Amino acid sequence: MHVSVFDLFKIGIGPSSSHTVGPMAAAQAYGQRLISHGILEKTHRVQVELFGSLAYTGTGHGTTPALLVGLEGQKADAFDPETLPARLETIRNNRRLNLAGERQVDFNEDDDILSRRGQRMDYHSNAMRFAAFNEHNAEIDAEIYYSVGGGFIVTDEEVEAGQADAPNELPVPYPFETGEDLLEIGQRENLTIAAIARANERAIHSEEELESGLAAIWNAMSECIDRGVRDDGILPGGLKVKRRAPEIHRKLENAPPSNADPLAAMDWVNVWAMAVNEENAAGGRVVTAPTNGAAGIIPAVIKFFVRYYRDPGDKASIETFLLTASAIGALYKKNASISGAEAGCQGEVGTACSMAAAGLAAVLGGSNEQIENAAEIAMEHNLGLTCDPVKGLVQIPCIERNAMGAIKAIDAARLALHGDGTHRVSLDQVIKTMWDTGRDMMEKYKETSEGGLAVNVPDC
Repeated sequence: MHVSVFDLFKIGIGPSSSHTVGPMAAAQAYGQRLISHGILEKTHRVQVELFGSLAYTGTGHGTTPALLVGLEGQKADAFDPETLPARLETIRNNRRLNLAGERQVDFNEDDDILSRRGQRMDYHSNAMRFAAFNEHNAEIDAEIYYSVGGGFIVTDEEVEAGQADAPNELPVPYPFETGEDLLEIGQRENLTIAAIARANERAIHSEEELESGLAAIWNAMSECIDRGVRDDGILPGGLKVKRRAPEIHRKLENAPPSNADPLAAMDWVNVWAMAVNEENAAGGRVVTAPTNGAAGIIPAVIKFFVRYYRDPGDKASIETFLLTASAIGALYKKNASISGAEAGCQGEVGTACSMAAAGLAAVLGGSNEQIENAAEIAMEHNLGLTCDPVKGLVQIPCIERNAMGAIKAIDAARLALHGDGTHRVSLDQVIKTMWDTGRDMMEKYKETSEGGLAVNVPDC
């Protein structure tokens, strides 16, 4: 199965790739289904049922607004989040929805967005059932979608046909399924991990498309940091969490030059990671890396590299970082999960930390073996990390967790670079361990807000 760099790094909106970006994509896809099946003109009402983690934490994760604009035909990578409040007000006041951007249908949020708490579908916790009704309120079509993490969606039809996990048959020159495959290909072909990833991408995209796409990803990440360190305020949702990145950023900017704090670099990494995830929590434009909940780690580590090691215009290094990180992220997508609802936060922050460590090791001149070691170290020390957001919001502990993940990624890369690439635990072994741990983890610790901090910290 080929997983592209553009699958893992998607430009979208906060606060959650699985609860916002995925449902928005599913809703948009359902509208297109109605068009292609000739059902749209017969549809007078649509209804969405949410199951599993979506039912428990969808409110705090912005699932309903994402569904509404998705049903109106909007796509996450092109949608302007600043237009969301006005659009929602119009839909709710008029009780009408412009389905697929083409047909006005009746809509009552209380009746048409239903949370089925306590019900979980077998394939994945994050399930949505869309249904269309005619003028007599009879159901005329239905489809189930699963939001499987990182903005990826699959349909129940694909699951039933055995296509949801089927190999992607794109003709790439260097297909790989494991870390061992990557190391073997690199040794045999005398290629870096980034070069392997680039060659595979070039089989799908032109050089211009690849370079412009990677530049767009980094630009979106960088712009997100800039907004996050600039915009003060209180994050939405009721926890009254104050944005801290702007104030810390001002303190760092105004520190006297003589203040040679040996740990200042850590402060900068912290503020960059927090800036992104505060933007994410506010519903701003972010890049899944590989998810929204972990979106701050890779941008913060790239920013660290740019500030302390390279000229900001070093396009080649940014590409190397992103391509290397995507190859590592693909291993988690193929062999485990990047969904907090399936694997806990080890699947989100842990994977992002592993990807960032690998990317940093690559741009600092590490061998393929050192890069693989860096990725392994980073995940090994995220094993067992639960997903227990307070009040179902991607704020506590998620924002600080990204800062910690970024620091951990840098440390993992540095540890690996001090070695020669040989180590006892392989990346493949730690990925399998993460997946086994995720499956053993109690459901209440997997993005339901039914356990952990979510029940031990007052939500107001």
